[in-house]
Amino acid sequence: MQAGSTIVIDLGKTLSKVSLWDAQGRMLDRQVRPNAPVEDGGIRRLDAPGIGEWLVAALAAYAGHPVTSIVPVGHGAGLAALVDDALAFLPLDYEQPIPPVFMAAYREQRDPFAITGSPPLPDGLNIGSQLWWLERLEPEAMARATLLPWAQYWAWFLTGSAVSEVTSLGCHSDLWAPQEGDFAPMAKCLGWAERFAPLARAGDVVGTLRPEITARTGLSPSVSVLAGLHDSNAALLAARGFAEIADNEATVLSTGTWFVAMRLPAAPVATADLPEARDCLVNVDAFGHPVPSARFMGGREIETLIERDTRRVDIKPDQPALLAAVPEVLAHPRMILPTLARGFGPFPDGTFDWINRPTHWDERRAAASLYAALVADTALNLIGSSGRLIIEGRFAEAEVFVRALAALRPDTAVFTANAHNDVSFGALRLIDPGLEPSGELIRVASLPQDLTPYRTRWHAEIAAAAKRPAP
Repeated sequence: MQAGSTIVIDLGKTLSKVSLWDAQGRMLDRQVRPNAPVEDGGIRRLDAPGIGEWLVAALAAYAGHPVTSIVPVGHGAGLAALVDDALAFLPLDYEQPIPPVFMAAYREQRDPFAITGSPPLPDGLNIGSQLWWLERLEPEAMARATLLPWAQYWAWFLTGSAVSEVTSLGCHSDLWAPQEGDFAPMAKCLGWAERFAPLARAGDVVGTLRPEITARTGLSPSVSVLAGLHDSNAALLAARGFAEIADNEATVLSTGTWFVAMRLPAAPVATADLPEARDCLVNVDAFGHPVPSARFMGGREIETLIERDTRRVDIKPDQPALLAAVPEVLAHPRMILPTLARGFGPFPDGTFDWINRPTHWDERRAAASLYAALVADTALNLIGSSGRLIIEGRFAEAEVFVRALAALRPDTAVFTANAHNDVSFGALRLIDPGLEPSGELIRVASLPQDLTPYRTRWHAEIAAAAKRPAP
């Protein structure tokens, strides 16, 4: 790795994070800011100004370190429009509903799933749907705008250099054709492809810090800023640093607001083999290769079930109590039917319900963890996951979840990695691809209970619920 320190900025949906790393790949410090959307004329938008102010202050905290590089990471459904070297308007929050008349008109333009690997998603989760609506909301600005994805917006914010990058463009955007390595036909036909900033590789240096950023932060004007990449793809790069994963058949399950499973297949997988209607998709990795993927809003669902401000399922001191609650949950059985985030995941049309809802708090949290494991198991099956599975992110510390998933998949070697640093560490590997993670992967021990009857009952309840008439 190059001499000096590196800063990784990770602008996710729920949290913005800034971390400082030394030349040996050790994290020295981390700062976190919760994100919240802002409203503009009744429309939910990303708080780019608020994040930007916080980011500058966070970077200033590292002025005394020999920082040489900054790597931006971002979620994959944000879109910035620049006019006259300024943000033309606040980017849409991807959970902002798009009026049905516009969404219906847009859906008629979409390329087939076999070309893009992008399923039709609700709200603004397909960047193409955002573009379609924005051209009607902001016609004058959009006619002149240079477009760039969320991670690359922050590279521009720091340097003034506007670029685009494939891991974000290839993330269920409707805009990219993964097998061709180029913009999709719709994006070309509608003139969107030519309005995106020029393509750069994730590891390319796009520039150095703007003078005003150096003045406000105290960082050196020679600090290099990379193009950066999509957050789940950064987790994929981190996992590839482990010998057990590397070039083997393996899947990375990144857990946060979204649970995203990304399979590194031993042989190419045809897009047509993936079930489009069950939130399967094709991501594109930092090298431009298609990656069969599946996802669901696991973190959001768990938080909804247990209430955001109460004790979480991943708090270390609580793990013995949650594990002790599992036999009671299985015996009755107490379970949750999907889904709490309609339109997403492998059961997008399912209706949430409890079966034998427990009153005890630990049992409710254990049931929520088992629910996440069952949905993850289903998603992994949909993309043909086998061999090895590494679980990273916040919920890698939720023992009921990871041990249940190991029990549900006895033929898969399930591992966990450090639950806090994987996305940022993957971003570091853009600078030094040979950088190896500190420590080792931890093999997950299965729960001692047989989960087969519980899983069979769960799927039977889902099937029965699907046959019942809507209320």
